[in-house]
Amino acid sequence: MKLLITGANGFVGKNLTVHIDEIEDIEYIKFTKDHTISELKELLEGVDCVIHLAGVNRPKKESEFFEGNTDFTEQLLNALSAQPKPLPVIYSSSIQAERDNAYGKSKRQAEELVMSYSQATGVLTKVYRLANVFGKWCKPNYNSMVATFCHNIARDLPIQVNDANAKVKLVYIDDVVNEFVKAARSLVLEEKKVETLGEPSQVLPIYEETVGGIADLLSLFKESRDTLVTEKVGDGFTRKLYSTYVSYLPKGRFSYEVPKHGDERGVFVEMLKTKDSGQFSFFTAHPGVTRGGHYHHTKNEKFLVIKGQAHFGFRHMVTNEYHELFTNGDRPEIVETAPGWSHDITNVGDDEMVVMLWANEIFDRDNPDTYYAPVKLS
Repeated sequence: MKLLITGANGFVGKNLTVHIDEIEDIEYIKFTKDHTISELKELLEGVDCVIHLAGVNRPKKESEFFEGNTDFTEQLLNALSAQPKPLPVIYSSSIQAERDNAYGKSKRQAEELVMSYSQATGVLTKVYRLANVFGKWCKPNYNSMVATFCHNIARDLPIQVNDANAKVKLVYIDDVVNEFVKAARSLVLEEKKVETLGEPSQVLPIYEETVGGIADLLSLFKESRDTLVTEKVGDGFTRKLYSTYVSYLPKGRFSYEVPKHGDERGVFVEMLKTKDSGQFSFFTAHPGVTRGGHYHHTKNEKFLVIKGQAHFGFRHMVTNEYHELFTNGDRPEIVETAPGWSHDITNVGDDEMVVMLWANEIFDRDNPDTYYAPVKLS
């Protein structure tokens, strides 16, 4: 399948073309500001579908809304109508089309032109009224609150929140891109004439958030480098916003240091803390050094020796039953502690031992649930 993408150098266009580069059976032609309508005939050769992203949303004059959105769409559709075989069209509109401002009117008129083109030619078209799109590569300090907030917070610059309770509808760039590719495949494969023209479509999921809530969440992302406590960035809106925030980090902030605690035994470094799934860290031990020698009532831990040779000892706090095992960095093996068993780990090799550690809760100095008890009784 071959696509022609207008506005291919814009925010959505950049993400779309990079995504398509990863797909073997789709290719594309770019139509950008550097092209003219007269070049369309040649560019359209072999094209199966047009994804129309080009538009104007921050003009110097109000009339440019209609020139860049309505008039250009009409010129594009006229060129498509002149083809031996009219092509399916996917049009990227905006939820602003529901409003009675100049931008909204220009997008709504463009939508109507696309629908009229479908009726006149009998080819399938699809109009998407997009919520505010956010994600990587969106221009900050332009027309995206999320992009501006991410850019500024990542650089210690102030942000302006006029109404913290104001609600905004958002859609993530990857969801938009995936939907457009899916729609293009559907339109190209579907050959029947459009029977009815329904309402404009939307890309889902749509997230409704407050401006203040977004600002607060982005601030927590930034603070996590100091607190080491991460938000729940593995799912839903928070996952997508965190990915967006990280994409705006300056290259000089791709890395950050974390505290290192050391003594005669080795070092201990905390890496990451979660609000509901514990924390991750690592420690080292010099040859012959034993760490641990304590038990927990509820806390449990997982150890992974990634370098060196280790001896683990365990003693039941009631029965004094003893257990031991050996592991080393050449054989990935998780050793898990059980509540009610005292445990320790000894470096029995000749080199430094390095051990990854996960605990199911963040360490609380006021309630550590850690009680000294040597594994081997004297």
